[in-house]
Amino acid sequence: MSLPWAAEIHLFTPAVPETGAMPIVWAFPSTYNVGITSLGYQLIWGILAQRSDVRVSRLFTDGGEVLPSRPELVGFSFAWELDYPHIFNLLEQLGIPLLSHERQNHHPLVFGGGPVLSANPEPFANFFDVILLGDGEELIPNFLDNYQAIRNHNRPEKLLRLAQIPGIYIPQFYQPVYQSITGFLETVIPHPEVPPTIKRQTYKGNTLATSTVVTPHAAWENIYLVEVVRSCPEMCRFCLASYLTLPFRNAEINTGLIPAIQRGVAVTHRIGLLGPSVTQHPEFPELLTYLNQPEFDALRLSLASVRAATVDELLVETLVRHQSQSLTIAVESGSERLRQVINKKLTQPEIFQAAKVAQKGGLKGLKLYSIVGVPTENETDVQATVDLMQELRKIAPRLRLTLGCSTFVPKAHTPWQWLGVNPQAEKRLQFLSKHLGKLGVEFRPESYKDSLVQAVISRGDRRLTQLLLLTRNYGVSLGGIRRAFKELRGQLPPLDFYVHQDWSENRFLPWQHLTGTVGLAMLVSHRQRSFATAPSTAPPAGEWRVNSPESRG
Repeated sequence: MSLPWAAEIHLFTPAVPETGAMPIVWAFPSTYNVGITSLGYQLIWGILAQRSDVRVSRLFTDGGEVLPSRPELVGFSFAWELDYPHIFNLLEQLGIPLLSHERQNHHPLVFGGGPVLSANPEPFANFFDVILLGDGEELIPNFLDNYQAIRNHNRPEKLLRLAQIPGIYIPQFYQPVYQSITGFLETVIPHPEVPPTIKRQTYKGNTLATSTVVTPHAAWENIYLVEVVRSCPEMCRFCLASYLTLPFRNAEINTGLIPAIQRGVAVTHRIGLLGPSVTQHPEFPELLTYLNQPEFDALRLSLASVRAATVDELLVETLVRHQSQSLTIAVESGSERLRQVINKKLTQPEIFQAAKVAQKGGLKGLKLYSIVGVPTENETDVQATVDLMQELRKIAPRLRLTLGCSTFVPKAHTPWQWLGVNPQAEKRLQFLSKHLGKLGVEFRPESYKDSLVQAVISRGDRRLTQLLLLTRNYGVSLGGIRRAFKELRGQLPPLDFYVHQDWSENRFLPWQHLTGTVGLAMLVSHRQRSFATAPSTAPPAGEWRVNSPESRG
């Protein structure tokens, strides 16, 4: 049986490792077909593999390349919260203690990056020696260059030197102080020889990420991915992709996008254009015109979610011409009022117009994304989503309508990071399922219970260390989480503290010593502005309150 990477087509020339090159394991905590589809994982692997001073081996949960007997560095690309047990499994497979303080001088340094760790690394702080905060294009080379100079130092000296590098977070040098073992975090005390805060690093080049490998074994078979834009200018109040990754950047069309597409079509006929808001690239119409040249007639094009206001005949014509069957739009809610609270700059007529253009242009389906449990949401707002889908059914009867729906989960570094999950969200998902089914709309809800698990991690602190180890055995599910909280009662705050409670704006947050582009004062301002549209239902700005009925009494 051939190995999956034997079928890979590489879009770069790997360097020949020099004598004494650093042995590195670059891991993804999921299967090969999932990991190799991740553009972030591919990007970092390409950077590592093109360095002659590095000998890199890839590792996935279902296998890997030939691994070094004694790697110096073991890194993880961490993109989804619920993958954390796989990190533990892979560390054990490599013979590395799970807790950083148990590692000795002969053990490799364990580092990690990716969206989960960039947002809030604190639940995982005791498992990683080094955490990279920010974009990898410059952060990874800087990390490796500095490590190269201290390879022969002992472990504490290495970590102290690395802690001086912008964007590199060494958790063991930052000590959290709590009011009590089950109380709020009061502050984080840094070691006297390290910076008091670490700023997330932002890559500002005009050439963004592209695939470094194309393979039939990826989750999206033989696809070549091109990052069109990074971040999003819309700044919806819940959105990590907006706030954490600012500023909004776009790849330059002539020196970035077109050369990238030319490299891709040389090896595959499937291209994916990625970004939180790809159609807001200032030269996106020019890119579509380029793709509509006869030489690209065999090209299959996939597109990330687009803004409804940017859906026009050229976009739909391009999608149909390149074998796309549907269009995806994030509407967040059918309620105009709630979209104003969210800061979603989208009107009902724009949604209807997008559906009309999609149907007229020959697309077969329209996929919409929404969210329930958003702050200030009420039953009228949820009914408005049903009404919206009903109206779309009338306006565009030939389109296959699909509504994906998630539950609001507070994310660090966003204006709603202080707010808990609304326990009414589960009933609202059930309401939508019942009523959309009657309309012939395909409803795809994300698991409410999984959202609660994500909330524990997204707002967690280091007191979750033992809980995460327990849930590895109990199962990464709400049931497993509840069991672990029950077993650890008195050793950390209750489940509702992390999931359902609203926190005061003047509380010190677990991730407050880790800063991004947007400062705390601006996040507070944006939070307050979002509720100015609904003052009577805005969550209070004072002490936390309990949303969950389980916490009463």
